[in-house]
Amino acid sequence: MDSAVSKPLSPSDPDREIAATVGRERGRLLAFIRSTVRDATEAEDVMQEALYELVAALRRMQPIEHVGAWLKRVARNRIIDRFRKETPELAADSSEARDEPFEALLPSADDGPEAALLRELMMREIEFALDALPAEQREVFVAHEIEGASFKELSARWGVAVNTLLSRKRYAVLRLRARLQGTYDAWLED
Repeated sequence: MDSAVSKPLSPSDPDREIAATVGRERGRLLAFIRSTVRDATEAEDVMQEALYELVAALRRMQPIEHVGAWLKRVARNRIIDRFRKETPELAADSSEARDEPFEALLPSADDGPEAALLRELMMREIEFALDALPAEQREVFVAHEIEGASFKELSARWGVAVNTLLSRKRYAVLRLRARLQGTYDAWLED
């Protein structure tokens, strides 16, 4: 149940009210973060960042109607930011990439709320990673993996040799896998 702070803090003792709000929300916020972030130190860092933003907003007298929901949104954004920072270098050797389907990198949404949230985070990361690909690689990857077109169909449609399309997709998969590996490894640790 979210606590409501709908009026500005009284000028007489805003620090006491801020401390009370932080004390009230701290446990629920940490539990929410720990449902996604298994590493206790990382979870504590995310919580501290979210609480810092809350204190800063309250000191600016920014109206926050539902503190708990606001904190969860801030924490979720911080978690996403941390996943974005964990982008490993592109593998120099193509033999490091496995030939499993790209879908196998994603956790199943059927594995519970944590897996569903991680799947959502990874889907956002995939969108960012796709946007970062060279256009030819992105087009082949999307057409083959998402739209389900065969390489033969794509060759006829675009007038490009099948081997060239295979090569473009392979490079796309290598780049995507390298960029997403940190997020995938974090999921496997859980």
